[in-house]
Amino acid sequence: MEFNLDVYKTMALVSLVFYLGKYIRAKFPFVKKYCIPPSVAGGMVFSLLMLVFHLTGKITISLDTSLQNLFMTAFFTSIGFTASFKVLKQGGIKVISFLALAMVLVILQNTVGVSLASVFGLTPLLGLCTASIPMVGGHGTAGSFGPILEDLGIQGATTVSVASATFGLIMGSIVGGLVAKGLIQNHKLRTIHDENSEVQPDEVGDFNEENHNILSFKRLMNGACFLFIAMGLGSILSSWIEALELTFPSYIGAMLVAAIIRNIYDFTGKELVEKEIETLGGLSLSFFLTMALMGLKLWQLFDLALPLMIMLIAQVILVGFFAYFITYRVMGKNYEAAVFASATCGFGMGATPNAIANMDELTNRYGFVPTPYFVVPIVGGLFIDFVNSGIITIFINFIG
Repeated sequence: MEFNLDVYKTMALVSLVFYLGKYIRAKFPFVKKYCIPPSVAGGMVFSLLMLVFHLTGKITISLDTSLQNLFMTAFFTSIGFTASFKVLKQGGIKVISFLALAMVLVILQNTVGVSLASVFGLTPLLGLCTASIPMVGGHGTAGSFGPILEDLGIQGATTVSVASATFGLIMGSIVGGLVAKGLIQNHKLRTIHDENSEVQPDEVGDFNEENHNILSFKRLMNGACFLFIAMGLGSILSSWIEALELTFPSYIGAMLVAAIIRNIYDFTGKELVEKEIETLGGLSLSFFLTMALMGLKLWQLFDLALPLMIMLIAQVILVGFFAYFITYRVMGKNYEAAVFASATCGFGMGATPNAIANMDELTNRYGFVPTPYFVVPIVGGLFIDFVNSGIITIFINFIG
């Protein structure tokens, strides 16, 4: 049986899968305990079901994911509106520190990938397909550098890179929760809830969630218009960047335009509808992540030989240990540093949205800290793609 879902049916299914994730979190303490987002929980169950259907050959479901890029861009645009120079003055050192950590992680990932490929008798360039190309770079960088490596004679480079990015997308959320939870418990960190409430974190519920929101059509409409204006102008800017033949994510233009608008408003002293933009961005993130996980083709991992699977597991261990022992120490050895460590696992294994989702799940439970929310998107959404591409290019030229 074959089902071809149009965009309306796809979004209906995406919504149901998201609620499935919320149900799983409510019924299985392990999922909530380790801060796995509903989007990931529901999307993973759906992708596992699709794997069963694929293996049996009885059912095929085709989704219309044309809105996925829209949701991704809307989310990153909302993040761009948080890039205030006034705020950056408060966390400038944190930005530099976190970017330096990200650069070290990229170099370590590529070193591990190339080294293990050589150990298993594979071409070293294939090791890059399980390193920072799919891990820090995600599916976008995998799709960009895969064909480049194939032109260099590495057969199946794109398939391996995309499959590795898929693997990293899953593990980034899982490991992020494990690392953060371990840091909070093992180091007995004092969280925001500990400082402001006698109620234990497990009993508080969602810290950031407002159960009595007052909706304003005017403010919500303004927020939506700001997002779309920034996205429209950003698409023009992105086309100019692409004309330079530089590798950047498609949403970079929208983020930059949003940041410019935000700082113009800061400079003039006018109020920006921040809460509404943040709400629309959060909604977009939930839909984007759910669709991304639903679209995972887990059977692609079957094409990876045992050495490649070992190389992927090594990357997971590397990122987990790096976040737990290095990110935590460099970023301050406190609860905020644990949030940074959780974010490192997210964007260090595939996607900045995963990093934000990891932080959301952690701060919803233990309390909100602002600094990671403007440091991580700036590093993960703006700088790291440029840095990662440069380092990958250096490795390719050095090894090749």
